Amino acid sequence: MEYKNIKLEKENHTSILTINRPKALNALNAELLNEIDQCIDEVKNDESTYVLIITGEGKAFVAGADIAEMKDKTPEQARKFAELGLAIFRKIELMEKPVIAAINGFALGGGCELSMSCDIRIASQKAKFGQPEVGLGIIPGFAGTQRLSRLVGPGKAKELIYTADMIKAEEAEKIGLVNKVVAPEELMNEAKAMAEKIASKAQAAIRYSKISINKGFETDIDTGMTIENNLFGLCFATEDQKEGMGAFLEKRSPDFKLK
Repeated sequence: MEYKNIKLEKENHTSILTINRPKALNALNAELLNEIDQCIDEVKNDESTYVLIITGEGKAFVAGADIAEMKDKTPEQARKFAELGLAIFRKIELMEKPVIAAINGFALGGGCELSMSCDIRIASQKAKFGQPEVGLGIIPGFAGTQRLSRLVGPGKAKELIYTADMIKAEEAEKIGLVNKVVAPEELMNEAKAMAEKIASKAQAAIRYSKISINKGFETDIDTGMTIENNLFGLCFATEDQKEGMGAFLEKRSPDFKLK
């Protein structure tokens, strides 16, 4: 499928979605969000893609929403725009395939929120993060108030949102907002290496792990343990479980299949 504002590439079992509006610092507008939505569906339906990497072209990962497009919206139009972003980012979060954010530059507002919908965040030393919305007279609209507090705790989330401060990648790593910080020239190599490592494992087990973590985090621990227990049992219906345990006992590397 052809896209105007994004690029989709494939390397082995990894798909790479690059947001490609560098002149606008990859700012999110409705057209771009709809293309991301279509691309996510394409990746979800590609059985040979095991992992998705999302990154940005140029100096920004995503520097927020397109303010020029947003400025004159009515309250209902603004709510609908936010609802669109919420649905797409939630789709990314719930997609059974792991998603890695390779954050190359500014990840502000909607960009920070996009990164938080991904499973793993790897940041360039040049990356900067923030939720600057209160400086524009609004609040985060793509679940920033929800995911940021879950990742860094409510106290730190309130500080970042109330002050609209922008923080460097090293600080983001310190507070748990990103998993790892690397040199700019190593960013994509690091993201691809992690994707390849994940792709080499049992894919059904990866899917079940993501479901169990996501669902368990949103419920009480007893319900979460029930979810985990049921998915643990389902693993024993897969060829990969037989191959993985057989390989362990035979002291060889497993040859996993996508089942």
